Amino acid sequence: MTAPYETPAHATLAAEVARVVESVSGVAFLRPGLTDRLRSVVSRPGVAPAGVRMTRPDGDGPWQVEIHVVVLRRARTVDVARGVRDTVERHLDTLAPARSAPQVTVKVTGLV
Repeated sequence: MTAPYETPAHATLAAEVARVVESVSGVAFLRPGLTDRLRSVVSRPGVAPAGVRMTRPDGDGPWQVEIHVVVLRRARTVDVARGVRDTVERHLDTLAPARSAPQVTVKVTGLV
């Protein structure tokens, strides 16, 4: 789920989205991918945070955001997924209100 970004600004935006996701009640953590587990402790610039993928297929269109999270068992999974989606949509809308609404997909990959 980790991919290099075209510019440092895109990587910074993905890191900001990751912080927003982790602040949602019921989210345990973003799901790390295999490369995140094998990567050294030192982070590399331009690499997306674990569990967040942001793309813009046509360059100027809406962001397509894919988020993989692990949820706490005590929380209702559907409520957490909706909360993550809504929070990310609101956050990206405040950064660029004139742009098309982002397409946010949330996948719950586990419970702890």
